[in-house]
Amino acid sequence: MAWAQVCASCCQQLAEAVLLTRAGVAAEERNPLLGPVFHDQPSGPSILRGPGSPYSGFSCSLNTPTSSDPFSGAHGDQGQSHENSSPWGPGATAAWPAAVLLADLEQDPKQRQGECALPQASPAGLAPLKPEASRSSRTGLTSCGRARVAAEAGAGTTDWAGPEPECWPPCCHGSPGNSEPRRSLSPLPEPPSVMLLNGDCPESLKKEEGVAEPPRENGLDEAEAGDETTGQEVIVIQDTGFSVKILAPGIEPFSLQVSPQEMVQEIHQVLMDREDTCHRTCFSLHLDGNMLDHFSELRTIEGLQEGSVLRVVEEPYTVREARIHVRHVRDLLKSLDPADAFNGVDCNSLSFLSVFTDGDLGDSGKRKKGLEMDPIDCTPPEYILPGSRERPLCPLQPQNRDWKPLQCLKVLTMSGWNPPPGNRKMHGDLMYLFVITAEDRQVSITASTRGFYLNQSTAYHFNPKPASPRFLSHSLVELLNQISPTFKKNFAVLQKKRVQRHPFERIATPFQVYSWTAPQAEHAMDCVRAEDAYTSRLGYEEHIPGQTRDWNEELQTTRELPRKNLPERLLRERAIFKVHSDFTAAATRGAVAVIDGNVMAINPSEETKMQMFIWNNIFFSLGFDVRDHYKDFGGDVAAYVAPTNDLNGVRTYNAVDVEGLYTLGTVVVDYRGYRVTAQSIIPGILERDQEQSVIYGSIDFGKTVVSHPRYLELLERTSRPLKLLRHRVLNDRDEEVELCSSVECKGIIGNDGRHYILDLLRTFPPDLNFLPVPGEELPEECVRAGFPRAHRHKLCCLRQELVDAFVEHRYLLFMKLAALQLMQQKAGKAEGPATLENGGPLSSEATPEDCPGPEAGNEEEGSNASGLAKVKELAETIASDDGTADPRSREVIRNACKAVGSISSTAFDIRFNPDIFSPGVRFPDSCQDEVRDQKQLLKDAAAFLLSCQIPGLVKDCAEHAVLPMDGATLAEVMRQRGINMRYLGKVLDLVLRSPAREQLDHIFKIGIGELITRSAKHIFKTYLQGVELSGLSAAISHFLNCFLSSYPNPVAHLPADELVSKKRNKRRKNRPPGAADNTAWAVMTPQALWKNICQEAKNYFDFSLECETVDQAVETYGLQKITLLREISLKTGIQILLKEYSFDSRHKPAFTEEDVLNIFPVVKHVNPKASDAFHFFQSGQAKVQQGFLKEGCELISEALNLFNNVYGAMHVEICVCLRLLARLHYIMGDYAEALSNQQKAVLMSERVLGIEHPNTIQEYMHLALYCFASSQLSTALSLLYRARYLMLLVFGEDHPEMALLDNNIGLVLHGVMEYDLSLRFLENALAVSTKYHGPKALKVALSHHLVARVYESKAEFRSALQHEKEGYTIYKTQLGEDHEKTKESSEYLKCLTQQAVALQRTMNEIYRNGSSANIPPLKFTAPSMASVLEQLNVINGILFIPLSQKDLENLKAEVARRHQLQEASKSRDKAEEPMATEPEPAGAPQDMASQPGAAKDSSPSLQA
Repeated sequence: MAWAQVCASCCQQLAEAVLLTRAGVAAEERNPLLGPVFHDQPSGPSILRGPGSPYSGFSCSLNTPTSSDPFSGAHGDQGQSHENSSPWGPGATAAWPAAVLLADLEQDPKQRQGECALPQASPAGLAPLKPEASRSSRTGLTSCGRARVAAEAGAGTTDWAGPEPECWPPCCHGSPGNSEPRRSLSPLPEPPSVMLLNGDCPESLKKEEGVAEPPRENGLDEAEAGDETTGQEVIVIQDTGFSVKILAPGIEPFSLQVSPQEMVQEIHQVLMDREDTCHRTCFSLHLDGNMLDHFSELRTIEGLQEGSVLRVVEEPYTVREARIHVRHVRDLLKSLDPADAFNGVDCNSLSFLSVFTDGDLGDSGKRKKGLEMDPIDCTPPEYILPGSRERPLCPLQPQNRDWKPLQCLKVLTMSGWNPPPGNRKMHGDLMYLFVITAEDRQVSITASTRGFYLNQSTAYHFNPKPASPRFLSHSLVELLNQISPTFKKNFAVLQKKRVQRHPFERIATPFQVYSWTAPQAEHAMDCVRAEDAYTSRLGYEEHIPGQTRDWNEELQTTRELPRKNLPERLLRERAIFKVHSDFTAAATRGAVAVIDGNVMAINPSEETKMQMFIWNNIFFSLGFDVRDHYKDFGGDVAAYVAPTNDLNGVRTYNAVDVEGLYTLGTVVVDYRGYRVTAQSIIPGILERDQEQSVIYGSIDFGKTVVSHPRYLELLERTSRPLKLLRHRVLNDRDEEVELCSSVECKGIIGNDGRHYILDLLRTFPPDLNFLPVPGEELPEECVRAGFPRAHRHKLCCLRQELVDAFVEHRYLLFMKLAALQLMQQKAGKAEGPATLENGGPLSSEATPEDCPGPEAGNEEEGSNASGLAKVKELAETIASDDGTADPRSREVIRNACKAVGSISSTAFDIRFNPDIFSPGVRFPDSCQDEVRDQKQLLKDAAAFLLSCQIPGLVKDCAEHAVLPMDGATLAEVMRQRGINMRYLGKVLDLVLRSPAREQLDHIFKIGIGELITRSAKHIFKTYLQGVELSGLSAAISHFLNCFLSSYPNPVAHLPADELVSKKRNKRRKNRPPGAADNTAWAVMTPQALWKNICQEAKNYFDFSLECETVDQAVETYGLQKITLLREISLKTGIQILLKEYSFDSRHKPAFTEEDVLNIFPVVKHVNPKASDAFHFFQSGQAKVQQGFLKEGCELISEALNLFNNVYGAMHVEICVCLRLLARLHYIMGDYAEALSNQQKAVLMSERVLGIEHPNTIQEYMHLALYCFASSQLSTALSLLYRARYLMLLVFGEDHPEMALLDNNIGLVLHGVMEYDLSLRFLENALAVSTKYHGPKALKVALSHHLVARVYESKAEFRSALQHEKEGYTIYKTQLGEDHEKTKESSEYLKCLTQQAVALQRTMNEIYRNGSSANIPPLKFTAPSMASVLEQLNVINGILFIPLSQKDLENLKAEVARRHQLQEASKSRDKAEEPMATEPEPAGAPQDMASQPGAAKDSSPSLQA
């Protein structure tokens, strides 16, 4: 039964069925996934804590992978490392055991750039549950009946995940049964005064009228007065586990911990993963002789209780079960083989942490090698030492000793005698297998209904009779154990190793992560992979009987799921996430098949570029301007960027999440130089013309325009959060048509009755800096910066983040202007308002000093606070329009509204018309004033980007508030501030002109590297389009040689036949898009390529590169070739062989054809979010920031559970949660728990972001600190060395973060008394700190002190004194004589002087009296571990402050007082309706963030 025919009442069951996940992932992976085990959990093997879906998880983090903490507000957002990157900002003073956390936990929302801070969001964003809802707060399948409905709705419809054939019931892993949070959720905390949602506030929780939850405007959820439910309501979820006994054939009975919420099939999954039962797949469980239904929940089974005995009973096989069994055996044999991760298959990815920890973290928490100081080899490899110029590539992927797996079999494959002939089918033969054992014995095996046995067939002779030994085994593994001793021995060892691996090393990630390097691997025979490659090309997905998945129905049905309470929202978000990740995987596979020529076009007679394809119910089109559609916008160039603009539009409308408005599933894939857009198909769209279908919008860019009342109503609900203006345009008959989006946005009602919007490429207003319009003058700042510049296409839009930042900036301006006028009125200055009225619309540069946005104007606002409060009160009164407002006050608000460009004269409301300056769009005469104002607003926004956002970014970089480490993290930091990548040249210009040029050196290098590799990527794209598949590796290696090799004239190697074959040119028209007979690529030279790169940099980024060769670029800009290789490979999907490349050889090219292993697709897709979990996380952060560490920790653990529910086990946001939990546990003294959480964070970062991603480097550093604290010294050092190697590869040595890393390494080496080595690292850190922070910075003073301590330990007192004096001078000038730090330094100087004097005396004594001298013993200080750890905490931004009980009480009183103040102001704000949608003035939330008392004194010490 197809999805489309399922009635509405089945939607929920079907969506739940969506959540059943892929097979082949072992079940024990589920056990430790939901974070810290709570003490009320029973011990023993448990299946209680399964994640919702292991096949889930990687979305771009809420802000950026750059940031050390994508969730934390303040600096974390902007990419700051937790440790030392910021001045000691609003810290958090902990109440237990008093500690201060740095940027990790700072949450001053006003420091967010490009995000609106929203007043009065609901408590933790959670709707209180009604009593009846909490009774059934399960989010999984609630009865076997419902599960069966889902199962039968299409026997295979639910068998979606993963490429395994026909493997739904037994392989379903981590079922929806686990989706509820696993303990009663704590009473929800009071929210911080400002809640932040990503970008703008999505209406994701907006409900239909009549539901208990209040409607949300702009994502705000205001608690309704008098509602009987409160934010304090507890959501109770029962979860009392019990244990059952399992009796399986051939092994001892064992007990298993289960939960009433689990389904029977989850016990199946656990048994299929246990070392002693893993070889069974086809069995049922019996209780008291009755077979249990797969999909029953345990609590519905009569008689199942503590101590019940479940018997494993072997069932007869079917062809489907036999296939599942063979696939499972193959997976067990391959379980340690990294080939799938290197090949980018099945969401496998790499992790190397276990190589550096020897796998012994966490098990015991403490290692055998404790403090006994066993000899530790601390010497790092030469290439890791400071000053080394060598950048080897091989250590990037060290050989894991488990990867040379023991060979169990030589070959296991399907026999050529399949399928069995009819007469053998009637004997029960299902299929035949061919096996070559490790002893070289060739055997044929029959899979029959009763099990597996040897038959007498050979490769050329069919004889199905049983062979001797006549042994029938229900499991293939048991049969192979009988016939091959090597198999028996090695398989047992393999399974032992498999179950010892950390679950996070083997769980599938939600989206595929590709590796840009891989070692040379032998290609092994693999029956399962061969079968997958063949069947998936037929368009039948995952062996679903007789049908493919209806992606559109799945995507839309999940959106229609109810969302009234937390369990419903969890189920909904989880279903949405699951379907999106499946759709992305299918679309990627389809796009690759299309470009490789394996899919038949639906219009095969047309030219290749114009062809369209349908595969697996997904529509594919190529990024070419096929029917002069984009002729006025830039032709093919516009057609290439339109899909990404459209995808951004889809993301935005999905985030706003308006009920009744639907978008298409959209994935954009770049592969082999082509851009493919994959979209789900609107029901009925293929059966009618587009002209008939479109009932809203325009199909010809504004000539014919239509509208529709239902679309206007739906889009009106998106207009506030998206800041879009409802407007009128003229159609070709000069009739006025009303729209609430751009004209290109089309509305189509599908055959399913849903209202779809598509072509969202102009959702946001145009960027006038790149759109010259005749007769329009841009503001002065734009002209000064050389704008407007003609771009290659006319589809340049402003980013949503920029629109939000601009509106926030205008809001601050509005408040200030109104406050100023009120004060003038008060003072009786009647002339005040006139000055404003005459000023006309204010352009954003009116207050340039405020521009860096969120912090704007804090100084004046201290004094203006009362004025601003009055303005808010006044605005509320006027907005409510009850006539009580004084006319003069109305005038004040009207003037302020007019000055900032608000569309309303009674409240602040800025919106953009996306059709302004669109070619072909005409506006009615009656709207001319509005159009003029809108044009001015767009000009102001363009000026705001140049005069505020870019300088703000450069300022943040100079102050190290953000620390990008590579191109991707720099791009992320720019995008967060709404700065498109086409402004990269302008950012670099500003960096060059900045007075802090020296402090911005790393930004300049990263920017230049990014500019070069992006320009090279643009050239590579068109270069690859002309390459035939057979010449691909030759072409790519030739390009890389021209790009990176010093060899002056590399020659392309063409396959010989390609030049002589005459027949090829007469090929049929319908060849795949990659099959151009073009060898023009072979004539490229390094000189020509670099000339093109410089030209591209100038044309696209408006930046002049001063280099003609790669060697000049490296020398001029201080770049590394290995870094450029990594960047270009990641951007284009190239995978190269892991070996050392001699880039600088002038005698032979660096790359050969054999070095290019693969080319992967680069995929852009939507990242659905877990909103409730995010609110919990924020509430936890707020608690921690107020000093309530324990409560914060509980809330963040709860957030972790909810994230696991939505995303499954693997996700960037879960990684952030784990990191913060680890930090909290560390501060609270629980090192073992810190270690366990941080280990998970490192593994997850490696798996979902990449093994050398800047985030992963930071995770390694944190883990090293916790290892050191747990006395695992050698592990701590290996982790730090790994982090340093990765940083050298990704950027090089000259990065501010390297100072922190080297300080860490130097301190640990000091602790193990390796003084000389320690000095090398500490002195390098000192040099780097001095360069990036200036010689007078407190960080530099701390660096001097660390160096002095090592010299003291070496008894070189003169050097020690010299460094400590430097540090003392800095402290004295920066902090004054009386500061604690200055005094400490002074004491230490005295101590050093005394030691120096004592040593000198001793030396003099020796000189005078020779060997008979009476020498008093000298006191050399070997550092204590405690003192080293203390210093490590300081440099990593964790400071423990000893507080007395009285201090603590004062602190709590202060926090409570501030909380009351906030409550008071909040109750005042309640009435505010239109204003509530806008951010508060910058001064307001500062109370929350600035911390009282004890922190103040010590703050400067942390800056050090």
